[in-house]
Amino acid sequence: MDSQASDQKPDHKSDQILVRLMALHPKKIDLSLERMHAILARLGHPEKKLPPVIHIAGTNGKGSTIATLRAIAEAAGHRVHVYTSPHLVRFAERIRLAGQLIDEEALAALLERVETAADNDPITYFEVTTAAALLAFAETPADLCILEVGLGGRLDATNVVDNPAAVGITPVSLDHQQFLGDTLQEIAAEKAGIIKPGAPLVVGSQKKVGLDVITAIAGGQGVKPKLIDETWHVEAKTDGSGILYEDWQSVLDLPMPPLVGAHQVKNAAMAIALSHAQKAVAIPDSAIKAGLGWVRWPARLQQIKDTAYNEILPNRSDLWLDGGHNPAAGEVIRSFLQGVDPVERSVTMILAMMGNKDAAGFLKPLTGLVDRVISVPIPGEEGAAQPANLAAAATDIGINGVVAKDVRSALTAIKDKAHPDRPPFVVIAGSLFLAGQVLRETELLPT
Repeated sequence: MDSQASDQKPDHKSDQILVRLMALHPKKIDLSLERMHAILARLGHPEKKLPPVIHIAGTNGKGSTIATLRAIAEAAGHRVHVYTSPHLVRFAERIRLAGQLIDEEALAALLERVETAADNDPITYFEVTTAAALLAFAETPADLCILEVGLGGRLDATNVVDNPAAVGITPVSLDHQQFLGDTLQEIAAEKAGIIKPGAPLVVGSQKKVGLDVITAIAGGQGVKPKLIDETWHVEAKTDGSGILYEDWQSVLDLPMPPLVGAHQVKNAAMAIALSHAQKAVAIPDSAIKAGLGWVRWPARLQQIKDTAYNEILPNRSDLWLDGGHNPAAGEVIRSFLQGVDPVERSVTMILAMMGNKDAAGFLKPLTGLVDRVISVPIPGEEGAAQPANLAAAATDIGINGVVAKDVRSALTAIKDKAHPDRPPFVVIAGSLFLAGQVLRETELLPT
């Protein structure tokens, strides 16, 4: 979870309020539930007045799983609240009220109420935004509410819901070690902190050491987890025409998820398993099939077409965008790039990352697939890695690393060195902050 607090521009009233609230507790991340419980009490306990909640934690795949679950539930005719983070371009992306992104007037009013309730007491940016979201969800009718954990789980600001309709834990990997612990076991324990007695638990693919921790914590809560490849199964058809899904309730022959990447098959299946595990709303198989047909999730192997960026590149070039920033995300991009013919196409990655990310771990899976890394800065982000350091990290593992002043300059450099018979294949990756700037500059605003 990246707060994106530092790049808030006070263009709107809501931005101005967020800037003021940031001054109450400038530290971006300070995991605790004490401040959340205090402010929610002052706000009349909106967390106790929500529609049925599905709570989802994990390191990778949370956003795609949530997007698919929302699509499925809405295809069944349900009104769905969704809270996700971070946003890519506009703060409103974090709060979806009964299917629509929150509007500026409503958002500003909610934040003013949170500001009044805070009464100058310390509160973090994410706690402010979570309190505002819960307040909105409690006061707007809906049938279902999907909450994404921001960071960890046990002490995350979203972990104030006592009786979720279902809980999901997507794949857990090393990330945010400075907050969650240095080992996979420690991180898995933090993620498993959202497990509640009586709430169905769906668990995606895990490494054994993490799975052992999750199942032990679930057992301590009296919960028997529904595990992938044990309780629910999915596989892609060999001809690529769709997926076969099976669980304790259904056997389904479904279309291939439109989100790109082999990992999205498991993310889609995770959403289906959660839709079956929860019993708060009815979701027929027909809605699952329909929802899979239109799900969208920006900046996750998103193809960029017909924009000013594409005009810079030679004809027949490909341009893709992915906000992944940890070693597991590097593996996902590797799997994707294995479908690119190295004889026909030259692959270049335009890379930016935050300074606390494992650049070498992210890049290592890409050796032999990416011909060149062009590292760029992230304007306005003090914690961004220096481009020279990223270029050096690429070079150290055998990928040619160079530096450019920005994405446009990198695209121009790619064009200038492109072989006339090998149209470039370009992936912009490594940071959701950078992804947001790309979407803003290409006018591909998330909706």
